[in-house]
Amino acid sequence: MVEDFHVHPAYIGALAAGVRHYWATHGSGEILLMSFHGLPKRAVQRGDPYERQCQATAQRLAQALELDADRYRVTFQSRFGPARWLEPYTEATLRALAREGVRRVDVLCPGFVADCLETLEEIGIGARAVFLQCGGKEFHLLPCLNESPEWIEALAQIALEHPARPV
Repeated sequence: MVEDFHVHPAYIGALAAGVRHYWATHGSGEILLMSFHGLPKRAVQRGDPYERQCQATAQRLAQALELDADRYRVTFQSRFGPARWLEPYTEATLRALAREGVRRVDVLCPGFVADCLETLEEIGIGARAVFLQCGGKEFHLLPCLNESPEWIEALAQIALEHPARPV
């Protein structure tokens, strides 16, 4: 069982390769927004390491991409119910960026290894609409790792480093 791999060099390398490939084809935006799935704040207050892990992934990816702190943001998506969730919220950040004059934003969901309803619909459609309605001009949703060769190789490496435990 692999409990986490949020800073594994092969995982970070696969993420960075995907971003570089996208940028080589489509150019890069002013900001790389890394949107992670949200979590109620009370879970973190009770000791859940998730927020710290997300920040560590983002920091390592930014280092791999040689991004200065002003070129990327870390946000959280998919909140519901009355509880306070991890902040900053993705949609609120996109509104603010557009209003500040950011013309193009690139959005990556590094916590999702495969595109799904949350990346394609919530971010690719809903968050895109928010950014454009607030004055942004270009919204690029970068694909998740999916079946990229770099991710398959990283997944194999991670799995081989975590041998099966006796049941």
